[in-house]
Amino acid sequence: MNQNVFIRSLRPPARSFFLFGPRATGKSTWLKKSFPQAFRLDLLDAEAAMELTREPHRLEALIAAGARGRHPWVILDEVQKIPALLTEVHRLMELGPWRFVLCGSSARKLKRGGADLLGGRALTLSMESFTAAELGERFNVAQAIQWGTLPLVSLSAREGPDLLRAYVQTYIREEIKEEGLVRNVLPFLRFLEIAGLLNGQIVNASNIASQAGVPRASVDHYFSILQDTLLGHFLPAYRPLAKVREGSHPKFYWFDPGVARGAAGLLSDPVDGFWKGRALETLIFHELRVHNETQKKFRPLAYYRTPAGVEIDFVIETRKRTTETPPDIVLIELKHASRWERSWHRALLDMAAQKSVRVRRALGIYLGDRSYRFGPVEILPLPRFLKELNDGKIF
Repeated sequence: MNQNVFIRSLRPPARSFFLFGPRATGKSTWLKKSFPQAFRLDLLDAEAAMELTREPHRLEALIAAGARGRHPWVILDEVQKIPALLTEVHRLMELGPWRFVLCGSSARKLKRGGADLLGGRALTLSMESFTAAELGERFNVAQAIQWGTLPLVSLSAREGPDLLRAYVQTYIREEIKEEGLVRNVLPFLRFLEIAGLLNGQIVNASNIASQAGVPRASVDHYFSILQDTLLGHFLPAYRPLAKVREGSHPKFYWFDPGVARGAAGLLSDPVDGFWKGRALETLIFHELRVHNETQKKFRPLAYYRTPAGVEIDFVIETRKRTTETPPDIVLIELKHASRWERSWHRALLDMAAQKSVRVRRALGIYLGDRSYRFGPVEILPLPRFLKELNDGKIF
């Protein structure tokens, strides 16, 4: 089945924009469908890239010859290959009738190289793996937990291990070696495996540095690479209670549980219940992030943990604290189980009783079929939760 049949939740804006996202998430397919008449220039084309690196001003002539007035949109694919080209794009946006889509898998070279980011004249959007709503009836939670929801993997589940193994290798070769993001690849490879194994867990950079055999500063640098290439995201700790010594270290989640499994080197091994629980969290964090951006909610996402180890997987702040009122929050606790145990939502009840926050909804999500209500806590099957999220009823 061609992934063109899937309707992505991202909507094209009416003005110029950057489109970033990990490799193989469907950026080019989405652009072809959204802008079928646009003039497209792929900077992976070595000849074009060399010409524009030497003489960026030739971009105007290439567009004038290729566009021929048929369409105002110009797509520059893999724009991070030539950061200096953005200065020319900026000039053409000021002078000409064209609107630009600047597409790539990483903004790192643009940001770190001091490239002209168009002075705020272009929006920044991101494209990630499929969501449950995008997959529709093809969404299978067990498969997604095992292999993730990258488009190629979702459409060829039997080839999932081979595709993910190739994905990780391609990322290392193209994003790390060719872009020169690290001086020595071997320590980064050791870090990559550890980061994969620690998916969804609290980050202790000193411990990771010891395991990887690298300085602590290198660990921070490596995590910044994963962030800038959109392969992973930090989830900060929520700290609403001033009198309680709450956890403060962030968690790190890969953008896709299948890619995390590939990085960890677990594609040939069965995964245990602990891994499946973290993979489910990774999927839901992905769903929350995509919904937050595509629906332009831009609400802070966090997790909550006390010194005693009591944890709530996700806290969504739907209204900020003011001098007179506490913040409004939504709480989500996930369990990879087909039967809900009442002990699992005690942390939700405790938080709902606090006066320092106003809990709008406290949700327990699991893989069973029945819905329950225990006081202020709602227990929902995963499909119902995903539907309510997609309908805008969660936040």
